[in-house]
Amino acid sequence: MSAPRVLVVDDNLMNIELVKFVLGEDGFLVDTALDASEALVRIASFQPELILMDIQLPGMDGLELTRMLKADPALKHIVVLAFTAYAMRGDEARMRAAGCDGYLSKPIDVSTFAASVRASLAAG
Repeated sequence: MSAPRVLVVDDNLMNIELVKFVLGEDGFLVDTALDASEALVRIASFQPELILMDIQLPGMDGLELTRMLKADPALKHIVVLAFTAYAMRGDEARMRAAGCDGYLSKPIDVSTFAASVRASLAAG
């Protein structure tokens, strides 16, 4: 079985490095993008099975990018998890309405993060 492919779309380099390390240690292949336009390039070349999508991105936000991905028949199969510090009432529903398949909050719990991503991928 090949390693699961995860794209991390986040404009915070510290978040990216932590997620790359935690998932990489658990056997995932991880690629990254700092914004929506870079994410589109990476999706085409890396072909991720799951995207960890920050909601607040420069330019196009993560929810708009998610809507775009889910509207594309060639890309809608990719599991998209909202990956954000948003924790207000109603935010998860708003993210799901945009097409996110789930939600993981920041900051991450390094002891359970990889298992949560793996479970979301299996459920997707």
